[in-house]
This record gives sequence, C-alpha cells and structure tokens, in this order.
Amino acid sequence: MRDPKATLGEVIAPRRTVDAGERSEQPPRQADLRAPDEAVVVQYECHGCRVLIASDSYDMTSIKPLADALGIAAREHPRVVLEASSITFASSTFLNLLVLTRQTTDLRMAAPTPQVQRLLEITGIDTILKVRATVEEAATC
Repeated sequence: MRDPKATLGEVIAPRRTVDAGERSEQPPRQADLRAPDEAVVVQYECHGCRVLIASDSYDMTSIKPLADALGIAAREHPRVVLEASSITFASSTFLNLLVLTRQTTDLRMAAPTPQVQRLLEITGIDTILKVRATVEEAATC
C-alpha cells in the first residue's frame, strides 16, 4: 500500500535496465501507470526533457495529481513533455493547466488521443504547444 504521507505529485522513478555495464532509462509499461483508487502520473527523462505520462480523465475533481506533477516538473526542467495517449477525457480545467504550465516551461505534448487533439485544435492551444505523435519527436523538436 502507498505511503499516505507521500504527496500526490511526487516523482515516480522509471525502471532502469542494465546492459553490458551501462545503465539506461526505459519508459514504464502501461501496466505500471495505475494504482488502485488513485491517479498516478509516471515520470521519466528522455533527451533532456522530463516526460509525464497522464492517463484517465481530467476535470476539476481529478486534475490535482497532474497539476502537482506538472508544477514540479516545470520548476525543475526547462522542457516538459506530456504523454497523452491514455487520456480518456479532458475538460477546460485540463486546458487551463496546459496554458498555465506553458507560461513557466517549454511544454510539449506527445500522442494525444483524438478527443484531446480535437480539443486542442478547437481551442487553438495546438498553436502554442508543440504537439507530436511520439515522446521521442516531442522531446527532440
């Protein structure tokens, strides 16, 4: 069971692999993303960017874990990638979080779902964020 004193936005370390004496960071598997009854934001490094993997739905009642994690990442890293392939719903609260985060760091988005992509296009937020198909592309653009 998770430590109840831990903050919702804490950094979760990626799994590390060792190959011929060299350490490398591997993105977590989809199964590692969720804990029962609480939202989890998984984070790791890719090409000097902090990558956050968000999943599930985001509205005013569920945004806090993602907002906390993005706030910490934005303060500590000049470039942040939000991997959005598992976001099932996003409200105006989510859009507001993207705009506010973009004011403090170079926020990029990777692999948005069709619903999220459409929301970004309708609101024009796709013009202020670098939206790419993969984390690799978003981290290196």
